Amino acid sequence: MQKENNTALSSAATSRVRHRKRSNEVIPEPSKANGGKLLVDDNNKYKSMWIRTYSTVWMIGGFVLIIYMGHLYITAMVMVIQIFMAKELFNLLRKAHEDRHLPGFRLLNWHFFLTAMLFVYGRLLSQTLVNTVTSDKFLYQFVSSLIKYHMAICYFSYIAGFIWFILTLKKKMYKYQFGQYAWTHMILIVVFTQSSFTVANIFEGIFWFLLPASLIIINDIFAYIFGFFFGRTPLIKLSPKKTWEGFIGASITTIISAFVLANILGRFQWLTCPRKDLSTGWLHCDPGPLFKPESYALPGWISQWFTWKEISILPVQWHALCLGLFASIIAPFGGFFASGFKRAFKIKDFGDSIPGHGGITDRMDCQMVMAVFAYIYLQSFVVREGISVDVILDQILTSLSLEEQQILVMKLGQILQERVGQS
Repeated sequence: MQKENNTALSSAATSRVRHRKRSNEVIPEPSKANGGKLLVDDNNKYKSMWIRTYSTVWMIGGFVLIIYMGHLYITAMVMVIQIFMAKELFNLLRKAHEDRHLPGFRLLNWHFFLTAMLFVYGRLLSQTLVNTVTSDKFLYQFVSSLIKYHMAICYFSYIAGFIWFILTLKKKMYKYQFGQYAWTHMILIVVFTQSSFTVANIFEGIFWFLLPASLIIINDIFAYIFGFFFGRTPLIKLSPKKTWEGFIGASITTIISAFVLANILGRFQWLTCPRKDLSTGWLHCDPGPLFKPESYALPGWISQWFTWKEISILPVQWHALCLGLFASIIAPFGGFFASGFKRAFKIKDFGDSIPGHGGITDRMDCQMVMAVFAYIYLQSFVVREGISVDVILDQILTSLSLEEQQILVMKLGQILQERVGQS
């Protein structure tokens, strides 16, 4: 009897061990990306693909319309994107229970946000605003005063928020409140750093905003397409759905697209001309040497097969290759960073405002990295150094009052008359 009981107990224990082992085993799913089979074989992915495609078409259509409307509308679009990004990031670490005990604390976050917006855009658009109101004496004096005291206004606005924060501190809530204070400032740095470079690129010429942004969009679309149909090899653990096939295919496509797209966009003056004021009219200007086509003779063996004897290339296309290379190899790491960030907070997306894509922040992770690089590349390798008449005039209009400008004109007139008399 005892032997039978021992046998039964042994059998039950063995069954439990087998059950435990079986429960810990990870059964490979054929539908998983990077699971050794093509993602295209997963029928469950087609529904999400169509939702993502539908949203992408609407976003691209809206983007093209805003680009057509001009600089101010593009800047307004950037500001709206900033607001949505800030909202998604503010909500990420909020706790409803703590917020109920802190009335007005969310409003404080937006106070800091508006202060940062006033500081960044006040510095960026001060000269263009002056150029817009120079014809009206009252507006000119008012705007000049605002620009003169701009930093003081922003500083005291921030100090008001700082005092507001100190006065709202509550016992047993310190850790949460200081955590939110630090989180708010990190959001402002992330959001407004990239946006300031983006707006600066816009007013240097829509081309320098549109080309980098388009390359990120192209890279994202073709990384998804190549990964969907050919993806086998995992690229990085932070993003299990990213594959080497998608990364390489998107990189080649992006670099080719950069060269071709720069040739197309560079032939429209309203895309290449810098905007010096806040008007909304179409621009006409001398496109400069970067946007004037140069002819290159094709090798003899090519002309034997084709009727072309030479090819017309814009010098800016060579710069576009550098932007395309960065957009395809470096900029995706902005997406990887966002993926790691979401994993740290155990969330799938930053929001759900775009069906199939997540939130606005999910779409802007690579754009932020690209905007900064485009500005640095433009200022370092494209914009000519030296002092020009336009730069000097901008400094005069910004730094001198109307009376000082009149005195300057009189003195310049006297100096020129003396030189003419000597000659």
